[in-house]
Amino acid sequence: MGLVFRLVSRPLLALQDSEKAHARAILGLKLMSSNPLTRAPLRLLYTPKTLPVQRFGMTYRNPFGLAAGMDKRAEALRGWETLGLGFIEIGGVTAEEQTGNPKPRMFRSGTSKALVNRMGFNNPGSVKIAKQLESHFSRIGSPNVPLWANLGKSKVTPLSEAPADYAATMERLWAFCDVFVINVSSPNTPNLRELQHDEALSDIVNACTLVNNSQSKLHGVKKKPLLVKIAPDLSDEQLVAVVKTARESGCDGIIATNTTIERPEPSSAKEQRVFSESGGMSGVPVTTRSTAMIHRIYQLTNGDWPIIGVGGISNAEDAWDKIGAGACLLQAYSGFVFEGAGLTKSIVNGLHKKLKQSSFATFDEAIGFAHRDSPRVDE
Repeated sequence: MGLVFRLVSRPLLALQDSEKAHARAILGLKLMSSNPLTRAPLRLLYTPKTLPVQRFGMTYRNPFGLAAGMDKRAEALRGWETLGLGFIEIGGVTAEEQTGNPKPRMFRSGTSKALVNRMGFNNPGSVKIAKQLESHFSRIGSPNVPLWANLGKSKVTPLSEAPADYAATMERLWAFCDVFVINVSSPNTPNLRELQHDEALSDIVNACTLVNNSQSKLHGVKKKPLLVKIAPDLSDEQLVAVVKTARESGCDGIIATNTTIERPEPSSAKEQRVFSESGGMSGVPVTTRSTAMIHRIYQLTNGDWPIIGVGGISNAEDAWDKIGAGACLLQAYSGFVFEGAGLTKSIVNGLHKKLKQSSFATFDEAIGFAHRDSPRVDE
């Protein structure tokens, strides 16, 4: 199926507007997974081997999940689960409904497998997303894999009121989602990245923690894990400070990384046009920087803080490198655009093979192997 996608589907998608192609793909997955007759062959084609991971008090059937941005409206939950993903992250979701930045706002370079977007947290707002999830849960039930929510700041909300804005979204989605991600690293909301630092980040985490505590008591269940998502453009000094603040504020883990405002050297005029667009870049050009930051965070925390690796994962080798750097879970967004629906099976089965070839008895043993003297793979 991967070959069919590369030879047929990808060239057809390349002829379409990037955002429209994205919307059509989500709609197609939603429709294909809504009917048992079409859902069954999807499962047969795309379900990978099991590679269980225990994190955040939950069992993940494999460590590979969907990154935020792909399914902002939580429209194809059953579809992502059918494709074999270990977990799903919806959003970013903001407290207020917003249309995002003017179009066109998503650009694609097939030769470098890079996306540039300046979407601007376009989403229906947390009230409508909560209703969408409530409807899905009542009709179909909750997903059989952990559901994460990416929390963003509404554009109209001043930075000084950001804690209440994030907290409002979390409260509305709390009953439906298993993990919450504080997104303070998107480059497409003005000044948002200022919230990654010191007191600003601490205030947001504290506001969300209050919601977590109150909702936990109200529903009589455990508190939900709270993570922070950071930018790849932080200096080492800034990264050290963010990790320190997030941990001291009570965050349960970190996602590294979001999109970058940096650009590689273009190799053609077409790439130059894509790279010159403003916004955040994702895909293969982010791979090395993302992995390096995972490695550094693992060093800073002595491997004692969950790291979710995202950024340029397009094959099992990329995924294994991030595991070695210290990631315990992985996510992809651009990889699905350029490699298709078979990405999950390819990566999870590839990781399964890597683990069998290695000297590690379990997946947990492999996490952070690049920091130890253990050989990476048996010769």
